[in-house]
Amino acid sequence: MFNLHAEILSKSGKTRQFCVGSSLITTYTCRTRNKFGDNWSHYNYIAYVTKGRKIWHSNNGSFDLREGDCFFVRKGAYIIEHFFESRFCFILFFMPDEFICEVLKRKSTPLHRSGKKYDPIIRIDPNAPVQFFYQSMMSHFDAFHEPDPSLLELKFKELVLTIADNPANSELLSYFSYMLQQPQSVSLQNVMEDNFSFNLKLEEFAKLSSRSLSAFKRDFQKLYNTSPGKWLIEKRLNHALHLLSNLGKTVAEAAFESGFESPSHFSRAFRQRFGVSPLSIKQQIAV
Repeated sequence: MFNLHAEILSKSGKTRQFCVGSSLITTYTCRTRNKFGDNWSHYNYIAYVTKGRKIWHSNNGSFDLREGDCFFVRKGAYIIEHFFESRFCFILFFMPDEFICEVLKRKSTPLHRSGKKYDPIIRIDPNAPVQFFYQSMMSHFDAFHEPDPSLLELKFKELVLTIADNPANSELLSYFSYMLQQPQSVSLQNVMEDNFSFNLKLEEFAKLSSRSLSAFKRDFQKLYNTSPGKWLIEKRLNHALHLLSNLGKTVAEAAFESGFESPSHFSRAFRQRFGVSPLSIKQQIAV
């Protein structure tokens, strides 16, 4: 899997993008020869689709996003389904958790949490202020010179506060409240539960949970009483068994959708855990 944030930064000479510290704004046109692609980001990002269509697939459902849609993508991993009828263009705003929380702390009206489980992608109401904001950003992208970094930082803050000022964004406002209150242990648990089925390295899980690798392993052991590697293989194999037994997935599909590097690696691990091959599970169901 590739890191979307790092990938876009690496194309600084090919796309118009503005950076403020570790935050990034960019217009990004994505063309691919593959129907499906996977990526992850250790930053949340807010996006506005200006053209085309894509579907974001996660552990918790699929999200069909089209021209005019605005959405908040929680940091983590996704499988992206592409459509080739037209180019897909969107404006991205990458924002660290700390930046979002610092902006929200200055909001005069308190946020309220609903206590629900939040989707990995949360739609944003594209009301008139949001539409105006994106139009104002396009004027900067179309200009010959780059805006001053202090102005860009204000634009980041403006976007967060504009979204937070709209009661129609109740799910995202509740998630913002959760971000302000969540303990580190809950954050680590959510990262693992939301992303275990993606082929991420331990270093990448650590980055998603805002920890060094050593701190990640230590906190993980305290939380789950096992190592990350053992927990991941067990979680992925049980998920694969569900895909094969209940959802009719092929062996290759189950391997890919459970985070294994290859079908052969998956088959070996599956046989070692369950005593039978994944193919035999498929054959038993077909009988």
